[in-house]
Amino acid sequence: MIAGLGNPGREYEGTPHNVGFDVVDALASRLGVTWKNSAKFHALTAKAEYAGEVLWFVKPQTYMNLSGQAVAPLLRYYAGTPADLIAVEDDADLPLGRLRIRAGGGSGGHHGLDSLIACLGTEAFARIRIGIGRRGHGNLAAQVLGKFSADRLEVAGKAVAAAADAALCLAEKGLNEAMNRYNGWDAQPPAETPVPDKGL
Repeated sequence: MIAGLGNPGREYEGTPHNVGFDVVDALASRLGVTWKNSAKFHALTAKAEYAGEVLWFVKPQTYMNLSGQAVAPLLRYYAGTPADLIAVEDDADLPLGRLRIRAGGGSGGHHGLDSLIACLGTEAFARIRIGIGRRGHGNLAAQVLGKFSADRLEVAGKAVAAAADAALCLAEKGLNEAMNRYNGWDAQPPAETPVPDKGL
């Protein structure tokens, strides 16, 4: 199960806090599956087959801070365990466009992950975190819920596509392979340092 975390509603589209939704939307589009409203579980779900496995894509409709209230019951319904879950979310502590993949660990202050951990009763589930960066010392909530500027949206779009690749790699090849390929992937690679001309 690949759960993208975000907020429902058009007003949240194109915001940093919704890159998790953007990843599962990209996956559903790639694999040609459509979203269905699962009112019982307060989520949108899409079922796909990939590399001989059934994948469920999930977009909780409970709003970010209550993500676990949708994901945990769905996971139990499909007889999954936390080891079967990949959570995809934004990370303001990572530079814009950077990916980080982890097998588990704390929430890092991310309220969507807090909710997943509380509802699942464990931190032991994989997560793909997409860097959205922090801009100065302004209000973080305003930053993550405000629309991306055009240039930042372009960078975020590249990271979303890479995160979708990473999610499929993780589902097919396992966590170690996905971490080896995509951990630290950066949509904004550092510029090469010019070699000084020594006049040789």
